[in-house]
Order: sequence, then structure tokens, then C-alpha cells
Amino acid sequence: MTNVPETGRTSRVQIRLIIIQVLVLSMFVTLGGRLWYLQIRNGAEYYHEAKSNHVQRVVQPAVRGAVLDARGVPLADNETRLVVSASRTALMKMKDKGKGVMTRLAGVLDMTPKEVMEKVRLCDSETPAPCWNGSPYQPIPITLEATTQQALQLRERPEEFPGITAEPTAVRRYPAPGGARAAQVLGYLSPVTDDEIQKAKDTDSPHLRSDQVGRSGIERTYDKQLRGKAQVTSYEVDNLGRVMHQTQSDPGVAGSTLVTSIDARVQSVAEFELQQAMKTVRNETDKITGRKYEADSGAVVVMETKTGRVVAMASQPDYDPNAWVGGISARDYANLTSEKSNYPLLNRAIQGQAPAGSIFKVVSASAAVRAGYPFDSKYNCSASYSMGNRSFANFESKGHGPITLGEALKFSCNTVFYALGHKEWQRDGGLKPGKNTHDWFYRTAREFGLGSETGIDLPNEVTGRIPDRGWKKSFWAANKDSWCKQGKKGGTYVEQIAYESCLEGNQLKAFDSINFAIGQGDVLVTPIQMATAYSAISNGGTLFNPTVGKAVISPDGKRVEMIKPSSHGRLPIDAQTVKDLDKGLRMVVEPGGTAAWRFGGWPLDKIPMRAKTGTAQVYGKQTTSWLATYTDDFTIVMTISQGGTGSGASGPAVRNIYNAIYGLDMAGKQDVNKALLLGPEAKLPRIRPDGSIDSPEIRPYVPPSPEESAPPALAGPPAQRPVWHD
Repeated sequence: MTNVPETGRTSRVQIRLIIIQVLVLSMFVTLGGRLWYLQIRNGAEYYHEAKSNHVQRVVQPAVRGAVLDARGVPLADNETRLVVSASRTALMKMKDKGKGVMTRLAGVLDMTPKEVMEKVRLCDSETPAPCWNGSPYQPIPITLEATTQQALQLRERPEEFPGITAEPTAVRRYPAPGGARAAQVLGYLSPVTDDEIQKAKDTDSPHLRSDQVGRSGIERTYDKQLRGKAQVTSYEVDNLGRVMHQTQSDPGVAGSTLVTSIDARVQSVAEFELQQAMKTVRNETDKITGRKYEADSGAVVVMETKTGRVVAMASQPDYDPNAWVGGISARDYANLTSEKSNYPLLNRAIQGQAPAGSIFKVVSASAAVRAGYPFDSKYNCSASYSMGNRSFANFESKGHGPITLGEALKFSCNTVFYALGHKEWQRDGGLKPGKNTHDWFYRTAREFGLGSETGIDLPNEVTGRIPDRGWKKSFWAANKDSWCKQGKKGGTYVEQIAYESCLEGNQLKAFDSINFAIGQGDVLVTPIQMATAYSAISNGGTLFNPTVGKAVISPDGKRVEMIKPSSHGRLPIDAQTVKDLDKGLRMVVEPGGTAAWRFGGWPLDKIPMRAKTGTAQVYGKQTTSWLATYTDDFTIVMTISQGGTGSGASGPAVRNIYNAIYGLDMAGKQDVNKALLLGPEAKLPRIRPDGSIDSPEIRPYVPPSPEESAPPALAGPPAQRPVWHD
């Protein structure tokens, strides 16, 4: 007999088989449960995830719309270039983080390895430019100016340059037609950031990682219209990356064309004349300081008086916006952001602030009339005005006796406005004002649009400052501790001012109102504010919102969206006072007026001219030149920081701009064939269905020779620089 069962298996073997069967059964149960979990419970979720994991999107960026001047001349457009780009994602996956590839790439592109590596590093608070401030997942351009030979080398040896592409690409271009760069007006582009992508995700204009977006100027204001919509094509691929089929295609739409009110010819003249005026005055000696004028910055605005449309806007120092295309270099970035270069990115026309000086007197004259002082009454223009033991002198200490407010504008008589400002301060209660003070001078300034944005369609406009009672109190509260710490009774001038401000800086004092009446003291204005105010005097009282954009036209030219002029109010004076101001400003360019020596020979009977000169004092600096002018068609305001007097520094430049616009010589003879703009441009440029544009030819501005610029004689003796000027 034997212990082996009939099956031929021992009990030990049988136990093992049972265990194995249990294990196998458990595994099947577990697998089945897992399959149920994946396919039944979460099947739909994992199905969509698996599908998306095998879908690749190919993005073709939209061609950005062109920016045209009022006649169709391109101010910003695109050109096709060979662009070499690097995939940072691919490079970072390499063992050496792509250093070998970038070193070889540098050799092909005639760059240093450092320059290439700086292009692909990401910007952060500790990384100086150049760096990449766009999405790390989009191709990063290394150069926009690759040669055909360089591109062929990269394409023929792809195994040596993984993650590197060389493709023809539409690249932004700023052609500066006729020399008109309009840098601060146009702005520039840079890559979209991840934060911007997330913020725009649920808007009607979402960003793609390939987008370039406007950072300043009208490139920023009208970015949505100019950017268009990229073409996105989706493909289903297998796990080896092979395309199975196309799943979806969203057709792209090119960006719209923006037509501006800028006239490239007038823009070119304005830029040249502003720069030339600054160069000229730097060779002149400031009688106050004994030094040459620094003329460190300036701006000029040319505006249509009846619409607020900007015909030209120049700011100095300026820059070439092409420096930003494809990523800015370290040297260029340092130049654009350094104190040494005086921050050329700033648009001084809308961001430059300074006391207005005597061009502010149209506000004070209006305030006086509102306060009950008749425009044509006589007011004493003495050589100085005394308040207690303080004396406020006329400019160059000259008096004219009893004169009207119109004549006070003509001669730019400070003492007339000193007295009016002081009297109104007293009537409002002086240091103990009542609850319902009129504050006519401060109130009128605000109602002229000063101390507020004009609403121009350019970003980052500043408000200026009207130092009324409310401002005095808030400014004192914010600075009291600092003043009290710095101030010292009987100390230096600065210490004494700080001491007085610590004790009484919240009070509106008599000398505050006296200085305010002539645009001095703590008042700050911008050129665009003054251009808007003077345009309002010209057009009968409407304060227009200045605009650069004129129309947005679809890529095929069929759909036109006009950007219509709009206003933000009216001047706070009646029609008669507007006429009186207009008459007084005309007297400024007539014999005896402070601007007459700059407008000798002007055909006043055919093209009426009005003007106001201004010379503003700024503590610690040389005087600021202001000149505000207008005809029935255009307003021109120019300012030069540390440039001297209004008529002296800005006068010749403004006269030359007008001469170019109307086709005049210095004797007032007009040649309409040479006129750039006899009146505002009414028509829009034509865009053909294929997107091409009827663009007229533009020639560089040829400035008048010194002989042609010589002013002719006024009626009577030869025109000379007057002793009394502003």
C-alpha cells in the first residue's frame, strides 16, 4: 500500500495548487475591478485624456495689421525675414541644458555663445536684459536677420541643432517714412507672458503663446484690433508622434489696419524742428545761470482745432522702435532706461509735466472774468507787485501802465495777474476761508481740463497738478513728517522752506495764489493739456478728447469702423469771453506783442494766427520754454525743458512747422504746391481686397536755409528781438 492518492498527487502538492489557484483568482478579481474602475466608472474621463494626449496643435501666428498715417503711408508694417528660433523646452531636456547646441549655433550665426544663451534665459527680478520675457514654451527668436546660407546650414544638419528652427516669418517693421519715427506715439511689441495668457483666457481676445503684444503707444491701445487671430490646426498623432489625421482647423484672421490722424510729412517736420530748436538753444548762454542752456527734453503737439485729432506729436529724446523687434539688446535697453539718456521711452507730450508759465494766463483771464472783472477794463501793469515785505516782479521788470486783460496777454504782464490772484484769495477769506469759497482761479483751471487726463488714446497719460486747497491739505499730510525732520528755522533755503511747510504747509497762502495766477508755483501741466485748451479757444469752447486713431479697417478693406471725435466738456466761459481771448491772443503776434518778432511777415489777413508765449521757472533748473499757438485749422504747442524763453527757443521751430503746413515763406508768400496740409485730411486711404494699400510717396523734410529762415521786417522799422519778451 502507499500514501499516494489515486490522482497521483501528494497532499503537499495539492495544497500548493489550491494556493496558486487562489492567487490567480485574486489577481483576476483585482484586474477585473481595476478594469471596471477605469472603463466603467472613470471611462469617459480617461478616454478624453487619452485623446487629448494624442492631439498636437500647430499655431500659425496672424499677420499683425499695419498702422498708417492719414494718407495711407505706413508708420508700422511687416516684412518677411529669415528667423532662427530655439525651443527652450527641447534645450532644457538635454544633459548639458543645450549649451553644446547653442555654442554650435553661435558659430553659424556669427554670434558669441553668451549672446545666444542670454536670448533664451528667462526674465525675472534678478535677471538683467537681454532675456526672454515671453512664454518659456514658445519658440524664442535668436536672430531676425539670418542669411539664406545660415538657414541652409541649420536645415541640412538637423542632428547637430535639435530644437533649432529657421523659417521665413513676418516681422514688425517701423519704416520711419520721410524720417518720421513717431517712436513714442507708435510704441513697440514684446512677447506675451504666461500671466497675460491666463488673464485673457476667458475674454473675447485670448492670447496664444506665440503672440506679440503692444507694450506702449497705439500698438498697445489698439492691440486687439491689430493682432488678429492666429490659425490653429489640430492633428491626432500616435504614441510615436506620427500624424494620423487632422481633427480640427480654426482659420486665422489677419489683423486689421489702423489709420491714424498723423500726417507723416508734418510729423517729420515737427520732429526735426523740435530737435533743431534744442540744438540751437544749447549754444546760447543763459543770462540767469551764466551757463549754456541744457535743453534736456522737449515736446511738440500739432492738433486739428475742430476735432482734437493729433496730426503730429514729437518728444525728445526719442528712440528707434525697431530696437525692440526680435528682442532688445542689453546696450539698447540700458540706453532707453538710463538717467544718462534722460529716459527716451517717455512721451513728453503726454507724460512731461512742468509749470505752464505765461501760457496759463488764458486760464487766469477767464477766471477773472468769471469773478466779475470786465475783460476790457483797465488794470495796472506795474513793474512789480508788492505784498507786505515781498515783491513780485514783472518779467524783465518792465511796466505798461493801465491795460486791458487782452493787452495783458499781449505784453504777458505778470503784475496784472498777480493782483487779480491776490484779490481773489482775499475775497475767499485768505487764511481763514469760508465754507463756500469760489476759488475762481483754481476752479477755472480744472474746468479748462487741467489736473485731469485729456482722454487721449495713448496709454500712461499723466494728470498734471492743480494745487488748490484740497491738494495742499493732502500733500501736507503725506509729507509733514519728512518736512518736520528736514526743516530748520533760519537754515538754508531748502531747510527754511521745509520748516515753513512743516508748520503751515496745509494752508493756501497769498503767495500761492499770486504765483498760481501766472502758471507758477506748484502747478503742473502737460503739452497735450495745453493743446486741448488752446484748441477749445479756437473752436468756440469744446474740449475734445485728443485722438491718434482715426479708423480701423478690416484686412480686405470692406469694413470700416470710424473713431469719431468726442469731447469731455466745454470751457467754463461764455462766447464773448472766448472771442475776447481770441482777440487778445492775436495781439500777441501783432507789433508790440511778445511773439511778434517770430511771426513777422505772417499773412494775418489770410491765415489768422494767435499765440501765447511762456517762460516757466523751475526750482534748481533753467527756465522752461513754452509757446502755444493756433490758426482756424491747427493748434501747435511746443515746450523745451531748460530751454529759455517761449518766443526765443520755441518760436522759430513753431513758425517753420506752420510754414511747412501752409506752404509759406518767411515773407508770408504762399505756394500751395509746397503746402503739406492746407486743411485737415478728410478722406481715408483705400485698401484693396488683397490687403494692399494706395500709399503716396513721401519725401524727407528739407529745412529752410538760414537765409530763408531770416524774419522779414514788420511794418515800420526792421523787426528786432524786443526787450520785452516771454
